[in-house]
Amino acid sequence: MRILVVDDDERFRTQLTKALVRRGHRAESASGTSSALEVAAHLRPDAAVLDLKMPRDNGIVLMERLMEPLPNLNAVILTGFGNIATAVQAVRKGATNYLTKPADADEVLTALGEAPPVAETEESIETPTLDRVEWEHIHRVLEACGGNVSETARRLGIHRRSLQRKLSRYPSPR
Repeated sequence: MRILVVDDDERFRTQLTKALVRRGHRAESASGTSSALEVAAHLRPDAAVLDLKMPRDNGIVLMERLMEPLPNLNAVILTGFGNIATAVQAVRKGATNYLTKPADADEVLTALGEAPPVAETEESIETPTLDRVEWEHIHRVLEACGGNVSETARRLGIHRRSLQRKLSRYPSPR
C-alpha cells in the first residue's frame, strides 16, 4: 500500500512513516498542505494519514483536496483533540476513520482496513493447569536446594511427606 503521512509534528510523522515502511508499505511524509499535494502527485497514494490541526489548513480540508484527483483515497484523520463533532464531519467528508493521538502504526493500518499483525491468540497459547504450575515451581525450588527434599519442604512451607506425595505425582501436560 502507498501511504501518505501528513503531520506538522516532525518527530511523530517520521516515526510513523518509518514504522509503516518496516511493515512493508511504501510510505512518504509531508509537513503541510503544499508539500502533501506535491508528494501525492508523484506517489499517487492508496491511503493518507492526516493530522486534523495543522498551521494553515486542517486535515479535513487537505483530505478533500487530495480526493479530487484521487477519489478512492482511503483517509484516516489523526488528532490530539478528538471530539464527536469533528469525527462526524471527517467521516461525512470522506474519511475512512478517525483516530486520536498517539496512534501507532498498527492502529493506523487497522483503521485503514488492513488486518492486524498475526499474534498469538488466547486460543493458541497453551495455558498450563494449576497442578502443572505447582509441579514446575516445586521442581525449581528442589533444584535450587540441590535436590534436598527436607530443605525444599521448609522453603515451600509444607510438610516433608506432603512434598514427597506431590513429587511422586506427575501433573497432566495441559
